[in-house]
Amino acid sequence: MPQKMKAAVYYGAGDIRIEQVPVPVPDEGEALIRVLRSGICGTDASEWMSGPKVFPVVHAHPHSGHVGPMIPGHEFVGEVREFRGPAAFGIGDVVVSGAGIWCGRCDRCLEGRTNLCASYRTLGLNMNGGMAEYVVCPVKALRAVPSGMNIDAAGLAQPLAVGIHAARRSGAGRGDRVVVIGAGAIGSFVLAGLKHLRDLDVTVVDFPGRKLERAARLGADRTIEAGERLTDTVVAILGGKPDVVIEASGAPGQLAVALKLVRDGGRVLAVGIPKGHPELDVHSMVFREVTLETTLAHICDEDLDASLRILSQGVLAAELAETPRPLEDLGVALDQLASGRVEGKILITPSFG
Repeated sequence: MPQKMKAAVYYGAGDIRIEQVPVPVPDEGEALIRVLRSGICGTDASEWMSGPKVFPVVHAHPHSGHVGPMIPGHEFVGEVREFRGPAAFGIGDVVVSGAGIWCGRCDRCLEGRTNLCASYRTLGLNMNGGMAEYVVCPVKALRAVPSGMNIDAAGLAQPLAVGIHAARRSGAGRGDRVVVIGAGAIGSFVLAGLKHLRDLDVTVVDFPGRKLERAARLGADRTIEAGERLTDTVVAILGGKPDVVIEASGAPGQLAVALKLVRDGGRVLAVGIPKGHPELDVHSMVFREVTLETTLAHICDEDLDASLRILSQGVLAAELAETPRPLEDLGVALDQLASGRVEGKILITPSFG
């Protein structure tokens, strides 16, 4: 085992350096993973453009204790090189990581809501993650990749688990009419989650183009082009307002659009995180008894296995996974993601072979 490894180390906005750092050593209940693919998401792009906000570079994270330059990467798949304690996999097996770490003892964990653990922390967001040749991860947050699954497909497992959790949080029931605003990567993952969980009528809204065309191929019952009279258009096509609206774009003003669009007594789920503080018509929400829900991360024991089942079908990865890039291209990739020039999911290859 080498003593040093190549890693992307985040120092601040626009400052990620490819450095040689010590290979981490697993403790009891942890595994050392040789990273084969590591994805990037909107949080990574936001930290690259205007951080640090989430990354604990200046102030120590209250649960991980990390402070200072940090290795990002919370969406990764790799090969097990070493582990300590019981595990459902062996040396050389390929595994995906849920990245989130929970205690299993606090009130929220005992409720099964491990993503709200009192000491929750996430690899690659609150402590060193998988944008490196090696990473250490708790065994309980790892799942074996099914035999024959493409590595690029497995690299989408963590963000898809987030989409599945969002689909659960929406509360959509059998036969409900659901509208998803936003056909980007997260909107696509939410769509996949909805179609996996229940028999739902799902409409996806976005601007005309490849993302909307992809939504149709991924199982949307219909797609609608965004416009000024969106509510009128949706009502005319569906024959009434939808039961559930999921805002998955994070674009300015879209959460307010979702609240206006949903039927009286309906549910709105906020998935996309807007840059500013949105103004909402609380008066209308109260008098129409609209429920506003939110969603955070995923629940590893519920969502990661479901994610692998969906990805084993091969359709989602074929639509979303881009050609992997070397670690040295990370800055360019983050620039492209931050500027909206990415259609799918960018994967980085910290290790080769």
